[in-house]
Amino acid sequence: MTNLWIVIAAYNEEGTLPAVIAALRERGYSRICVVNDGSSDRTSRLAREAGAYVLDHIVNFGQGAALGTGMSYALANGAQYICTFDADGQHSAGSVANLFDALQRSGADVALGSRFLTDRCEVPFVRRLLLKAALLFTRLHARVNVSDTHNGLRLFTRRAAEAIEISQPGMAHASEILQKIGAIHLKIVEVPVEVAYTSYSRKKGQSGFDSLKILLDLLYRALALRS
Repeated sequence: MTNLWIVIAAYNEEGTLPAVIAALRERGYSRICVVNDGSSDRTSRLAREAGAYVLDHIVNFGQGAALGTGMSYALANGAQYICTFDADGQHSAGSVANLFDALQRSGADVALGSRFLTDRCEVPFVRRLLLKAALLFTRLHARVNVSDTHNGLRLFTRRAAEAIEISQPGMAHASEILQKIGAIHLKIVEVPVEVAYTSYSRKKGQSGFDSLKILLDLLYRALALRS
């Protein structure tokens, strides 16, 4: 696939990351950039041993900051496409090709994975409610009609990746990306993807407080931009 980079933000993911990288490499993806976001475990070493390019944050800045670091690195190394991919094993390596095919067929700038376009959506009930709240806020503020606001599986063309600078260091970056897509009128295509919710990923997932904080961060940003 034409100079496609996979960017993975990882924080204490030694238990899942090696298998995630292995699955991607089995699919032929050799340009995998892992940003170790201040982990205290063996995330960095195991990612290198698995064959990824690894960048290390000295402290934990947040997933948004880690993705920004990884995307900048990929662009500096000539990436024509950048796919963001989760480290916890929720995403399927096979979905990357589906995103790429949809991007090519549609001529879009960004392909977004969506859990809610498949009949096999297994999002926990409380999590689904919080995602719907974030979806409503994003639709009203960003004016981008999407079905899934906080899915970390995305594929950007180089043009789109260069135009989107992530300033939200934490989880609110997901809605920020959509806001910027809407602001600069990038063309998007949504692609049905399945997300595997394991006991591990559920434990690592955002709590209700975390999701509320995301909404407050986005509201603060929206008000700051208007002032």
